Amino acid sequence: MIRNYARVLAEIEQELDFEQRLGQPADYIPELRKVNPDHFGLHLCCLNGDAFCLGEDKTHFSIQSISKVFSLSMAMRICGDDVWKRVGVEPSGNAFNSLIQLEREDGIPRNPLINAGALVIADMLVTHFSDPRQALLDFVRQLTQDDSITFDEDVAVSEQSVGYRNFATAHMLKSFGNMENEIMEVLDFYFHQCALSMNCAQLSKAFLVFANEGKIPDSHTQVLSPLQCKRINALMMTCGFYDEAGEFSFLVGLPGKSGVGGGIVAIHPGEYSVAVWSPRLNEKGNSVLGMKSLELLTTKTAYSIF
Repeated sequence: MIRNYARVLAEIEQELDFEQRLGQPADYIPELRKVNPDHFGLHLCCLNGDAFCLGEDKTHFSIQSISKVFSLSMAMRICGDDVWKRVGVEPSGNAFNSLIQLEREDGIPRNPLINAGALVIADMLVTHFSDPRQALLDFVRQLTQDDSITFDEDVAVSEQSVGYRNFATAHMLKSFGNMENEIMEVLDFYFHQCALSMNCAQLSKAFLVFANEGKIPDSHTQVLSPLQCKRINALMMTCGFYDEAGEFSFLVGLPGKSGVGGGIVAIHPGEYSVAVWSPRLNEKGNSVLGMKSLELLTTKTAYSIF
């Protein structure tokens, strides 16, 4: 079935209420307070090479927790199933930065997409790479074939200046023996990881690999096995939206990942990847217009994974 994505995106643009201004940007990171909360961009990349966009799809923003999918992919390539000896695969049902759950479960994070899990993954990469920051950039640039992608250093510094709970989480992981490297080294990498600066066009292209069984469409390079790709998509489906993953699955019906910078990326296996950015967040930390636009996309196309 051929779907008219251009028509569907035009309808979405007409139906979104840009004047309502529901939600607030993440204000606990000083640098994110400076972002105009009324930005909106969307970019959809199909595996056949077609692309469709709305609004400011070329405006860069801090991808924040979306970066956890990239770091997890790298760790799975390096460590294989050993990853799961140090981090679980279950939804947390709690805030993404919960310390209580981590202590109750003896320092084994519930999944790799909450902060504690992402810090364990970061520790794995710090162990393996002499320059993990550059390794992450190289990986993302390989996925996008775009060497311009880099970190927003101002955001990284801003994250570190208020990263008290991440410091506490790292120390707790260390106390349970689930962090091998020096805490500051791991946190420096983690804060830079979250400060990756990308736009919707770059993000949607980067995530095509997860819609294509682990293969980069343009270069046909297999960077993940089909099984690894399936595992990552499953984790995005069940854990990709903090403690709102069930709501996203119910409304949208696609695997995806959000970040408190206002970005959301979702994929339809075998078909497309779509990235949307709008900084106003709901109380769970997910973009209000981002979730609504993706709900409209799968509703209007009558096409989700279900």
